[in-house]
Amino acid sequence: MNRQAADGVHGADGVERGEGADGTGAPAPELVDADPRTTAVVRGLVPEAGLRDFFDASFSALARAIEEQRITVLSPAFGLYHRSEGGLLDLEVGFATDRAVRPVGGVVAGSLPGGRVARLTHAGPFDGLGPSWERLRSWMGERGLPPAEDRWETYVTRPSPDMDPRDLRTELNWPVADRRDGGTPEDDSAEAVPGGGARP
Repeated sequence: MNRQAADGVHGADGVERGEGADGTGAPAPELVDADPRTTAVVRGLVPEAGLRDFFDASFSALARAIEEQRITVLSPAFGLYHRSEGGLLDLEVGFATDRAVRPVGGVVAGSLPGGRVARLTHAGPFDGLGPSWERLRSWMGERGLPPAEDRWETYVTRPSPDMDPRDLRTELNWPVADRRDGGTPEDDSAEAVPGGGARP
């Protein structure tokens, strides 16, 4: 793997890890090599205020399709964000699966990209995701890593009504763009960074 951070820390697993932002031991970004994954998803154009309802409806449809087709789920839930359009978030909600789902009830087969991915684990409530995405984008820019348009959140901790929001863990994943596609560390990808607010 090509590593571009002079001040990164390389662990025994070969993954590049950055320094904590403030020296307090907060989770630091890292650069990983991800494998592409087959997914089952529901896709939509959604205003940020409608995210919770979209997630709820999507998970209900996904549960039915996955059970009916006896598909094995291989990951926690995720939200894959494409470029925003007119104030709407273009996103896919779903799971990595062992095989492609047959389209039914709004559920279709999709994929998560492979290759180099900048990753940061956000600890705490969903309304703090916006600053964490900005932190990851800045970390990439400092290392000359051009951000791709699409990025995704993996909801490592399944939320429940009685849990402390501070215990939530959300993995932020931002692929590194191919420079041949014209991406640069200073491009306008930040416009599509999902802000805080409701998630699953």
